[in-house]
Amino acid sequence: MKQAPQEFRFAALAVDVVVFGFIDGKLHGLVSNVNRPPHYKNVPGFLGGIVTEKETARETCERILLEKGGLENVYAEQLYTFSDVERDKRNRDVSVGYLGLVTPEVAETFKHSDASFVPLKKLNKLAYDHDEMLQVALGRLQGKLEYTTIARELLPRHFTLSQLQEVYEVILKKEFDKRNFRKKILSLDIVKDTGKVQEGVKNRPAALYEFTSKKIKQISLF
Repeated sequence: MKQAPQEFRFAALAVDVVVFGFIDGKLHGLVSNVNRPPHYKNVPGFLGGIVTEKETARETCERILLEKGGLENVYAEQLYTFSDVERDKRNRDVSVGYLGLVTPEVAETFKHSDASFVPLKKLNKLAYDHDEMLQVALGRLQGKLEYTTIARELLPRHFTLSQLQEVYEVILKKEFDKRNFRKKILSLDIVKDTGKVQEGVKNRPAALYEFTSKKIKQISLF
């Protein structure tokens, strides 16, 4: 079989996953150490790997999350294709980026020998082009918070309206009037009162809510 010209036989296809978790009122990213001397020596980077011959990009994403993070059934959506010629100084590769989200139950109890959740404020000078990936992923999340119920993927099943508001305020970097925020959220019929209240709190326990749908729905929040 005749081979393709050399200029068309050089790029590998990779997948990188930017996983966010909301822990103690802060957005965190899941990273591991990248040790690829001389270019990277124990530099943090998002979980990633090469797409194998018999995998789709989505299957590679799921495999990477399981093998390198011990994570299954993670919410993930395709983010963007990163194809800068110099993105990996060792080889020519193109990366399909994914945005992943985990609930606090997963993020707060996460234990893995090679990966950890780190506050976004401490994530800089990442390996490869992962600083750019982080900004693209954060922008996607901020945008979808304004017109979908994607916040459900960062919250426990049962949550207070204050916890929901905190997710919006931290990620969108803006403050909302408590009364107006609650009035708007309740008017959208996207959450419902579970009839339960917080346990183990010193002050008056707040009511616990849950989303009315298990699927992410479009809304008009603003």
